[in-house]
Amino acid sequence: MRKVIHLILILGVLLSLSSCGTSKSIHHQPKVTGYNQAIPGVVKHSDTVFSSGTNYLVKNKQNIWELYVSGDPLQRGLLMGALAEPLVKKQESLFFSKVKEIVPSNFKQNLLRQFLKWYNRKLYLNVPEEYKTEIYGVSQYASDDFNSIAPKYLRSLYLHGAHDIGHAMQDLALVGCSSLALWGDKTEDGELLLGRNFDFYAGDEFAKDKVVAFIKPDSGHPFMMVTWGGMIGVVSGMNKEGLTITINAGKSKIPLVAKTPISIVAREILQYASTINEAIAIAKKRQVFVSESIMIGSARDKKAVLIEMSPKQFGVYEVPNQNNQLVCTNHFQSDVYKDDERNNEHIIESHSKYRYDRVEELLDKQDKMNPQKMADILRNKEGLHNKKIGYGNEKSLNQLLAHHAIIFKPESRMVWVSSNPYQLGDFVAYDLNKIFSKKENDFVALATDSLTIPRDKFVYSEEFKNYEKYRVQSITFDKIIDEEGVASPEFISDYQKLNPEHWIVYYKAGDYYYQKKEFQKAKEQFETALTKEITTLTDKKNIEKYLKKINKKLK
Repeated sequence: MRKVIHLILILGVLLSLSSCGTSKSIHHQPKVTGYNQAIPGVVKHSDTVFSSGTNYLVKNKQNIWELYVSGDPLQRGLLMGALAEPLVKKQESLFFSKVKEIVPSNFKQNLLRQFLKWYNRKLYLNVPEEYKTEIYGVSQYASDDFNSIAPKYLRSLYLHGAHDIGHAMQDLALVGCSSLALWGDKTEDGELLLGRNFDFYAGDEFAKDKVVAFIKPDSGHPFMMVTWGGMIGVVSGMNKEGLTITINAGKSKIPLVAKTPISIVAREILQYASTINEAIAIAKKRQVFVSESIMIGSARDKKAVLIEMSPKQFGVYEVPNQNNQLVCTNHFQSDVYKDDERNNEHIIESHSKYRYDRVEELLDKQDKMNPQKMADILRNKEGLHNKKIGYGNEKSLNQLLAHHAIIFKPESRMVWVSSNPYQLGDFVAYDLNKIFSKKENDFVALATDSLTIPRDKFVYSEEFKNYEKYRVQSITFDKIIDEEGVASPEFISDYQKLNPEHWIVYYKAGDYYYQKKEFQKAKEQFETALTKEITTLTDKKNIEKYLKKINKKLK
């Protein structure tokens, strides 16, 4: 990551000397004429209920915000911004605070801004006009605190490509999302059933204010999506036609220019497609700049497929021989990518295949699936063969960092969305048929309480309490290592006892002792780490490299 940041900063220096190619993008304004430009008035009924006409934002008893908006692109954006203004400002502040944490120097931040202006120079050409207008509406409620970075609209547009840019720049397999779909003889009632973990982590505060948005656009299909303040793109959602969409990051190389953000492609599909073929046709129209698997479930087709997109290739994967079961983690499966060197390398080196095999193993133990069983799989914390691999290990399906998990029953138009912490809280049930046909202007929570899937009992356990303490101690230990501080043997021992099966607690101790030139102690810690389930092949090789150096020093 540091090498990538250094490369970006060097490019920033060069690009700050010239505005070549960026002027049009910087001064671009979306279409607002012909739309309802009225500024929404918001009525605050309480700290958790806000309304504007028939549109509203409420917080339910599981602390999930439920947003309902309708209208043309500009009005939708203005309503999203007006109703959720504190959330829009909070999420933007959290994001830029994270950037400042990674790049603390003001000079380097300025170079980074120059780079992003150049990198995003064609972003506006690749986002449909409708969504640029909607983003413009939301951006009117963005904070004034970051105007030095870019004007509000431009900043909001950039933020919709942040997932893709971070993904591309870090060459991450990064976000370890897992998705699965079953239908026919694999479910209790024969209906299509899908589930996914969105293992995107931008800090605990970022995940606190989840928004389940219900959008009734003036064109296309009404739909729901799980999102956050200011985000109009889609990462998980279902429309009233029973078409579902979730996205899983693949292995990408660093592209030279931003194109269509994957969340915008997903939004267009969700709003305008009602079948798998319609979804594929929309995806084919768009050029993306990172690799992504898009799982499409369809009530009309009564099955699910994967659309696998990258900057240069496009594939569709369907399970063979009426298998009625589709699993997706973070590698491609279609024939188009069979000989793709980057994808094949990723299968060997990352934790994607391990999680894929774990999903299949858990499904083999089930007779017929239902929403409760789906929640149990999404919450599973063990490794292959039920091995204890440490809480928070990226090889587990439940990495205890998910922004959300979601379950769909498209033919019944039912959705379940997890509540905090992670995907361990209640899965809150929503009936899209009821929600989009309701006439009354009652401003009440939209959930169907009788169908709630209860929270995981793990949240009441001593292990969970220890895991939460471990996360705090990890941050403390990281700071000590980064600043070359001092950690007592008691601190290290207590830290490791909080999550004893996770390889990382021994790796960090090894790193610490190596830094202090206590090579024998470092060796013992690294050797212990090797006895645990290490996340990736790269991590394992790194430990082995440390041990080679240590053995030379100890001779």
